[in-house]
Amino acid sequence: MFVLSGISLYAGAAIAIGLFSVASPAGVAWLRCLGAAAVLLAWRRPPRSAWTGRAFVLAGAFGVVTAGMNVLFYEAIARLPLGTAVALEFTGPVVVAAFGSRTRRDVFALLLVAAGVIAIADVRLEGSLLGVLFALGAAAAWAGYILLGKRVADGGNGIDGLAVGFAVGTVVLSPLAFGTGAVWASPRLLVLGVGMAVLATVVPYALDQVVLRKAGQARFALLLALLPVTAGVIGFVWLRQVPSLPEALGTLAVVAGVALRSPGKRDDSAPL
Repeated sequence: MFVLSGISLYAGAAIAIGLFSVASPAGVAWLRCLGAAAVLLAWRRPPRSAWTGRAFVLAGAFGVVTAGMNVLFYEAIARLPLGTAVALEFTGPVVVAAFGSRTRRDVFALLLVAAGVIAIADVRLEGSLLGVLFALGAAAAWAGYILLGKRVADGGNGIDGLAVGFAVGTVVLSPLAFGTGAVWASPRLLVLGVGMAVLATVVPYALDQVVLRKAGQARFALLLALLPVTAGVIGFVWLRQVPSLPEALGTLAVVAGVALRSPGKRDDSAPL
């Protein structure tokens, strides 16, 4: 499921990059949220109970944090090399995984994964300070996505919660719509926007809800390291992009780290 999620996510990212030429990065992120909300609401038709009480507050917070994460990351990659932005953003899941590490084996697995992601990302210390701040903000939001996503998966309304959350996120971040003017004048661009939302948000985030039910939040955070690995495999198979030696070693380190993580009991027993 994680590999399928990664394939869908990066296909949607390719569409998003194409839209940067006609809309601001933040505007593209808002379109992604809007399209996801529209598709999920039409599909799930959340019951009235999903729009009231604790379930609504939890879903709304999750939606705003997730939408904010996407906005911050898009702004970061507009100012930094993609590898640098990816490595900085991954500090969020690493911190979550670190708090869930209970044995030396877990700590070693975490170090392997962190080193592997840095090698895969090909970090270069260049770019603007503002870009670094955006990437670190995206990292914090990614940690929030894991913590809140776990609560939505376990105690909320699951995918119904996603629908409600993205609807709330779309409304809260609606001022960003001013950066999307050119898209509304082109049916083709609107179709691309919906496709981006489905591939980059609806499919991967729905799969995340399934995985979060089966894995604790720390293990889920480590599994996220498979995303850059998936991107590298796709590049090799589809685009004939042969990985460098550091990238190949980084991929092996990530796979080894995820495999080494203690299966044991679920690691989400502590209150979130």
